[in-house]
Amino acid sequence: MTPPAKPVNRFVISDEEMEGLLSRYTRDITEQDRKGRFDPIAGREEEIDHMVLILLQRMRKNVLLLGGAGVGKTALFIGLAQLINRGGVPKMLQGSRIIELEMSMIGAGSQSRAELEGRLIPIVKGVAERNAARTQPPIIFCIDEIHQLMMAFKASSYGGIADLLKPYLTAGDLYVIGATTRDEYDLFIRVEPAIDRRFQKITLNTPDAEMTKAILYNLKSNFEEHFGIKISKEACARVVRLADRYIRNRHNPDKSILALDQACARAVKNGITDALDAASIEAAIAIEAGIDPKAVR
Repeated sequence: MTPPAKPVNRFVISDEEMEGLLSRYTRDITEQDRKGRFDPIAGREEEIDHMVLILLQRMRKNVLLLGGAGVGKTALFIGLAQLINRGGVPKMLQGSRIIELEMSMIGAGSQSRAELEGRLIPIVKGVAERNAARTQPPIIFCIDEIHQLMMAFKASSYGGIADLLKPYLTAGDLYVIGATTRDEYDLFIRVEPAIDRRFQKITLNTPDAEMTKAILYNLKSNFEEHFGIKISKEACARVVRLADRYIRNRHNPDKSILALDQACARAVKNGITDALDAASIEAAIAIEAGIDPKAVR
């Protein structure tokens, strides 16, 4: 009796090899979100909706997020994963995996450019061929500090790696969401037209005080659970107001979130068990701003 034929793998990079590479060198944001690893993302619904619109397109379905440090560029990776996980995207994107491609992990321990490419190329090829086959939900790459991949970044060991992505970006077989600042975009990406024109840009402005307060209100239940104290809306508003006034070298919402975190930690350390107090907030702001706590009002 003839034994049954073994199933033929339809991809050059087998499923087993693909999953091994992804587990070693990337971070599955959708899976981590399902495990409750992230706070809910709020206040960027318009930008996330714009990302979805770009990803639905046939060819130039790559997003470049531009904004200052701390405005929440990489938080949009998580926000998109959360939207996918709760079924809030069109059928074409349902079940998509948001995979963060971390060049530091791919490059760790590599002794040569050839070794680095030997790790990256199978990941890119494996994802591209699966996306092209359209037999399973898309895999969407997220790349923070994407300017490091550009050819113009000559001092980087990753210089020229962007050339490896070009054929797949041109064919529309990759979905890529990159994040960088406007200055780094001007220095390293805009000067490479072959890469630049394959991305559609979304500019993230610094949230105003009202939006930042809304973001903190959305996060406060997680902080309350972690620290075991209550955080009033008035306390959130105080954090935002003082952070805007005294912490000038960073952007919201990052600076207000960090200040709230430190204020809660300080309150707990000082034995407060009921609610976040004004003194703890003022002390946290003073530390972040590098000024005397007595000056914070």
